[in-house]
Amino acid sequence: MGERSNRGQIFDLLSNHRRRYAIHYCKREGEPVELGDLAEHVAAWELDKEVEELTSAERKRVYTSLQQTHLPTLAEAEMVEFDDRTIELTEKANELDVYLDVVPGDSIPWGTYYLGLAVVASAVMAGLWLEVVPTETIPELGWATAVVGLFVASAIVHAVQSRRMRLGEMERPP
Repeated sequence: MGERSNRGQIFDLLSNHRRRYAIHYCKREGEPVELGDLAEHVAAWELDKEVEELTSAERKRVYTSLQQTHLPTLAEAEMVEFDDRTIELTEKANELDVYLDVVPGDSIPWGTYYLGLAVVASAVMAGLWLEVVPTETIPELGWATAVVGLFVASAIVHAVQSRRMRLGEMERPP
């Protein structure tokens, strides 16, 4: 039960984009950050602007929200240590390797994709065993190589996409 409630707490914390952006920025920086710098970057990402393009009102709104709501929530969950101006990730947050499995509406989840690929691979292998798959033009080893190649190519694409969706890895948060 402890792990399930801990996972639920983490999902709850990350359900808010400002908290995700705050963790992303802190992970990316790798050292304690100033609240003003954090607020600027979160506001810029949120509004899809450069930091230099932000108005003082946009900065202040995010600064206040982080200071009064989101950073205390993260501190209570022991994800950050937060005094009035400085934020630092705790060991608990540093060990948290968060990646977001975002699936666009016209796409399928990776788990479903791999299941489909396994079904196709099983059908090809069954066809080879039952000798209904032509082996005159493509030998059995060629079929097996093609199946393995599909899994390898899929795994490479999946790994690259997962890396882009990991908090703290890229310039902008996922």
